[in-house]
Amino acid sequence: MRRRRFFLIGMLCGVMITSAFTYAFAIPANSNYWRMEIWKRGGAAWTFDKDGNISWKWMVEPIPDTPSPTKRAVVPPSKVNVRTERL
Repeated sequence: MRRRRFFLIGMLCGVMITSAFTYAFAIPANSNYWRMEIWKRGGAAWTFDKDGNISWKWMVEPIPDTPSPTKRAVVPPSKVNVRTERL
C-alpha cells in the first residue's frame, strides 16, 4: 500500500509539472498574438503555400525590445592657424 501511494504521488507531481510546462511555454508559442509580436520585431514572416495554408517562419534575428546604447561620435578637431607673437 505504501509503494502504491508513493507511485501515485509521483505520477501526480509529474502530471502537474508537465501541465505547468505546457501552459507556460507551448500554448503561448502557438498563439497568434505572440506570432504577431515576433513578426513586428522583424523576426518572422507569414507565408502561404500553394494549397493556401498559412504558416510563419524565421527570417532574421528579432529586433530587441530595448534599443542598444548608441556610441558617441568622435569629431576630429579642425585645423586652425594660430599665430603666437613673441614679446
